[in-house]
Amino acid sequence: MITRVTTQMSMAAATNRLQAGAAKLAQLTEQATTLKTIGRPSDDPVGTASAMQVRKEQAANAQYTRNANDAAGWLANTDSALSDVHSVLSKVRDLTVQAANAGTMNSADREAIATQLKGLAADLAASANATYGTRSVFAGSSTAATVYDPATGWASSTAPVDRRIGDGSTVRVDTDGTEVFGSGATSVFATIGSIVDDLQQGVDVNPRLKDLDAHLTTVRGAQADVGVRHAAAIAAQSSLKSSSVDLEARRSSIEDKDLAKAVLDLQLQQTNYQAALAVTAKVLQPTLMDYLR
Repeated sequence: MITRVTTQMSMAAATNRLQAGAAKLAQLTEQATTLKTIGRPSDDPVGTASAMQVRKEQAANAQYTRNANDAAGWLANTDSALSDVHSVLSKVRDLTVQAANAGTMNSADREAIATQLKGLAADLAASANATYGTRSVFAGSSTAATVYDPATGWASSTAPVDRRIGDGSTVRVDTDGTEVFGSGATSVFATIGSIVDDLQQGVDVNPRLKDLDAHLTTVRGAQADVGVRHAAAIAAQSSLKSSSVDLEARRSSIEDKDLAKAVLDLQLQQTNYQAALAVTAKVLQPTLMDYLR
């Protein structure tokens, strides 16, 4: 069976082809202007889904990066505070050794050393209240302005503070102050207080050196622990930075369009569209009905 093709059918088909070509030309013009392959989801449903997934991963990566930066900053502050604590305790030990080896010290000399030790104890208290931003580095999630008070001791214990730095990966950023400085009668503050009392009463302070050495060992252990966690946070920062670059490259390959290719595609489509217009005008010549209208 031979299908009859009328002029109207030919014109309708030609019009549809021209409209499709014009729509494609408009799309390529938009891509060349915005340098975006996907202007709306209908342009590329599969690419849109992939782009949304990549953007979701980018958002998670950005949050992990903020967490890792916060963790690194917090732990750096803690490490600095612990270094100060170790330095102060070393000075306390030196003064105690000096007092223990001076058999002919008079009361004025002992009082002078006791005064220095009281000042060092105040320095330790300041370190115990070290902060990162507005948060204490030695008191977990506590929001107290002062977590250690020489008169009342430590504020009530709080939950530890963790930062998620990757899928299934967290790092603890706080350090328990009672583990570093001790509490009650076994704290470093109590030890220094006992040394001061011994000096003022003329008692030999040599036995107190053992307690000071134990405190110094505890501080060194805390420094090592913080160092390990700080290194983990820094490693996460480096890894997340690399992931950020990779994710951006993936997103760009899906959404962005190369300028040279965009211009070339646009020029090619313009040529094709102009050719289609010329051919259509040549093929669909005016008929008698066009003149009778």
